[in-house]
Amino acid sequence: MGKRLRKARSMCCCVSPRSSFLTSHSIFSWYEEDTWIQIAKFLDGRSLVMLALTCKWFSRIMMEDCVWKYACLRDLDIPDPGKVSFKWIKLYTSAFDGSHSYMFRQQERHIDWARIGAFQFDSNAGLLSDSLMAPLRIPKQETVEKMLQQNCCCALNNIKPGIWIADLQLVRCAVCDLCSCDGTMQTLDARHIELFLSDGYLNGSWDYDTLGTRDISKNADVASGGIFDIKHLNDHSASDILDLKSWVGKRNDWQPKTLTTLHAVAVNTNLQDNEGLKITYEAMKAGKDGQVVSIRISHQLL
Repeated sequence: MGKRLRKARSMCCCVSPRSSFLTSHSIFSWYEEDTWIQIAKFLDGRSLVMLALTCKWFSRIMMEDCVWKYACLRDLDIPDPGKVSFKWIKLYTSAFDGSHSYMFRQQERHIDWARIGAFQFDSNAGLLSDSLMAPLRIPKQETVEKMLQQNCCCALNNIKPGIWIADLQLVRCAVCDLCSCDGTMQTLDARHIELFLSDGYLNGSWDYDTLGTRDISKNADVASGGIFDIKHLNDHSASDILDLKSWVGKRNDWQPKTLTTLHAVAVNTNLQDNEGLKITYEAMKAGKDGQVVSIRISHQLL
């Protein structure tokens, strides 16, 4: 007997629905918009854009502000800050397009950078410190210089609440000939998530002011810095940072180590033999009397 021949099966092609097909009997009406919005929450930003480009229907759904809000908060691993001044797609782009503060100014000084993460200011008061030894106390001195000299930290008020993004920057020192100097600075660079979208920053009218400096005139074992929301100075956001054994490198590990918690960020780098450190604290305000929108703590070997 001859072999039985399999009955050939016809192949069906998938046809993308066009706008004229979007009727009550269209296959796309079988999917509720809310369902696609929920599906979109599992996609990263690049995938959301690619899906939005497939057709007008998806473009409208993928551009919903709630989709980008969810993606932004998820990828930053941060809770909802409440009201923001820009669309979430713009905030997402600003946070994840590879931008950093030295792209906008002082490009000639920049060497390298790395994203640390995001944290949140619930209050408008912060503690900036170049020592991560417990306990942290709010300094009572009248001036920033006195705070730094006596406590290795300073308090900063009028900080803009909300989501803050922290980067670790490696830059050339500012006091030498840039063409010949091999000196570098480590900078903990934190900014409000809306900074790169603000006109005052983009047009250069906002700039950094030096809050104070502190010199260590002997061998420094580490270059460390932390930014804390004073409101949460006594909870896990601060104590996790101060638990140095859980995250800093071993003594012969020269790579910078960083940590973000919900309301704080810190960096710690072990140093080889040196003659000391110069530590500089800077802040940027949104105008002369505006809120603080960016903070820097820089370490430069003497």
